[in-house]
Amino acid sequence: MAKLVVFYSRADENYFGGAYRYIEVGNTEKAANMIAAATGAELFKIEQAEPYAADYDTCIEQAKKDLQAKARPELARTLGSLDGYDEIYLGYPNYWGDMPMAVYTFLEAFDWTGKTIHPFCTHEGSGLAGTERKIQQTCKGAKVEKGLAIHGSSVDGAKAAVEKWV
Repeated sequence: MAKLVVFYSRADENYFGGAYRYIEVGNTEKAANMIAAATGAELFKIEQAEPYAADYDTCIEQAKKDLQAKARPELARTLGSLDGYDEIYLGYPNYWGDMPMAVYTFLEAFDWTGKTIHPFCTHEGSGLAGTERKIQQTCKGAKVEKGLAIHGSSVDGAKAAVEKWV
């Protein structure tokens, strides 16, 4: 059985420990690439059909509004099935103490019975914030392992921590 790294990540303007900075590759995507390299897993990026704004302040307001509404944004594309994958590494930024709502859109589309999920997130101080429990509640029948939280502003130096975790 194969491994899969599924992740939601956002480039554009991001927040790094008190300052805004434009990035071309999102922090979670950088971590996902490290995990794929360490495990030989395939990659799948969760993308919204209507992405959030490029500027950070507008983006977080959009994400907060979706969270409050428990929205399930439409995805640009999805996988037909998770058949053939037994281990899934699930990555996301921590938005308002939770996963982006598009991650829930993805998770709710599949039967997770018999799958093992390894959650990982990027954050600027909130850590995993209970998302492991939320994944377990959403992905009935899956085994959810202990997750990895990476400070987004430190992701470029996180290779050793990622390799130890996997």
